[in-house]
Amino acid sequence: MAGANQLPKETTFNFRLDPELKLEFTAAADADHQPAAEVLRRFMRSYVEQKRRRAFEAEAHRQSLAIAARAADRKSDERAAMEELDAELERDAFSAEWKA
Repeated sequence: MAGANQLPKETTFNFRLDPELKLEFTAAADADHQPAAEVLRRFMRSYVEQKRRRAFEAEAHRQSLAIAARAADRKSDERAAMEELDAELERDAFSAEWKA
């Protein structure tokens, strides 16, 4: 028996739409031999994943800008780390490729 805190396997999502859009969407799904409900589920999953990806990218960008700002401060640990990395790359036989 499922625990009290588990979500049901499926739930219903009701919404209104234009009858012509419903007819066209259903026909398009039928033409692809896909149940309309499954196509909608894929759209929803894709939308949610897209939102997650954009949130991740925005956070990564924010962190990159913050690190770049700290690296610009000559007294910061980030600046020292970047200078060490630059020095290592200069010693590397492939330094020209890294800087290209």
